[in-house]
Amino acid sequence: MSLPVEILQESFNKVKPYAGELGDRFYENLFTMYPEAKPLFAHTAMGKQKQMLVGSLVMTIDNLTNPEVLTSELKGLGARHVKYGALPAHYPLVGNALLATLEQYLKADWTPEVKEAWVAAYGAITAIMLDGADYPPEVLNLEGAAG
Repeated sequence: MSLPVEILQESFNKVKPYAGELGDRFYENLFTMYPEAKPLFAHTAMGKQKQMLVGSLVMTIDNLTNPEVLTSELKGLGARHVKYGALPAHYPLVGNALLATLEQYLKADWTPEVKEAWVAAYGAITAIMLDGADYPPEVLNLEGAAG
């Protein structure tokens, strides 16, 4: 899958000056949009978590043209998220909160083309992270196991 690297980099560069507050806004959006996600972070040092989120975004954008590094990093991130209790069903919640956050910062620069680029990028990121995650089969069986 080929992503619109230039659009992603240009739009993220407009958000980067706000990196210090980006994590705050993201988690405000996540917990407002999806209050059920809040318990996942009950034992999390949120200051560090916010820094890690922004760091992961920077790493992703910086490595869009280096797919081997990006794939390796995202697979590792996916594996770590299993240990944190994140489930595949949580990925769309995070994606929606991320898109809302980017839209808030980009304002008029949040064009249909930019939104489409970020939707595609988040889809690719999710696929790679889930590929790196080693979920037990019962977690991935959306229909539920008959027992």
